[in-house]
Amino acid sequence: MFAAVLDTCVLWPSLQRDFLLSMAVEGLYRPLWSEVILDELEFHEAAKLERRGHGAATAHAAGARLVGTMREYFDDALVTGWEPLEGTFSLPDPDDEHVVAAAVVGGAGVIVTLNRKDFPRERVPRHIQVISPAEFAADTVSVSPAAAARAVEMLATRLARPPMTVDEILDQLVTRYGMDDAVALLRDRE
Repeated sequence: MFAAVLDTCVLWPSLQRDFLLSMAVEGLYRPLWSEVILDELEFHEAAKLERRGHGAATAHAAGARLVGTMREYFDDALVTGWEPLEGTFSLPDPDDEHVVAAAVVGGAGVIVTLNRKDFPRERVPRHIQVISPAEFAADTVSVSPAAAARAVEMLATRLARPPMTVDEILDQLVTRYGMDDAVALLRDRE
């Protein structure tokens, strides 16, 4: 199955994360991440909740719960053994080395990130593409629009705060995340 490393910046916006991971549940690709990505996600989720007025203990528990749920549902997503490669890619931001190292060790064909400038083409192994979440979503939906539609329907049944319909989810994917092409493919099948 096609594998993709999802950078922290892709996993942190909740609706985007839930959409991408719901497509993985449908078998459209295999998500990969490093322990560093999960640690960053837990930190940023807790910080966001604290900024929204949640107490520190509640916020940190929610961040840990999110990462725990991801570990449970995607128990084969964690890439280990990438550490010897860290520092070998000479990326502009050394803190991003673990992302490329995880992609190499995990056998990913793609790194999905919003920070493409931090992954210059000449520094990333040729067999790994670096693409935006919007591009990745469109590519993934195009593999099986029916499976992607099931992913959105499943997502709509899980969302509770606030509840959202399939159309509301699709609208948000366009307005908040620029996933126009993926949403067009989904709506074309209706």
